[in-house]
Amino acid sequence: MSRLAVNRMRIGVVSDTHGLLREEVLRAMEGCTRILHLGDVGADEILDQLAALAPLTAIRGNVDRSGRCARLPECEVVTESGRMLYLLHDRQQLDLVPEAAGIAAVLSGHTHQPLVEWNRGVLYLNPGACGPRRFRLPISCAWLDLLDDGTMQPTLVDLAALD
Repeated sequence: MSRLAVNRMRIGVVSDTHGLLREEVLRAMEGCTRILHLGDVGADEILDQLAALAPLTAIRGNVDRSGRCARLPECEVVTESGRMLYLLHDRQQLDLVPEAAGIAAVLSGHTHQPLVEWNRGVLYLNPGACGPRRFRLPISCAWLDLLDDGTMQPTLVDLAALD
């Protein structure tokens, strides 16, 4: 039996849509228990489309300067299955020590570069960008599975593979 057969909560993680919500993103978010958008939303209707799939928590990025996107918080703490997840757009703006604060994961975007990294027991996850293509970087998002055995399982999703 695979580890995914264990009871889990799947969280969809997206960032840097920059006003473009691809069909592949919507497909990747189907079945997620919750969706987190890590900023640079770019258009209010993206918030509505994602919220129609699952409960949505979104934060503001540096391009979110108008409409509802401009009123999103700069950072947010979300608690799911007993784990604190810290959301901010630019990891370079992190102004706390996650492990000292009891944070299980720091989720950020901004760089458009997908990243999964563990440091001092804390997960650092950047889903990459899923809006307009920038440079030669992949178009991606992520899933964060919270397993009932207390572990977290991040998965980067290359959206080109969902075509």
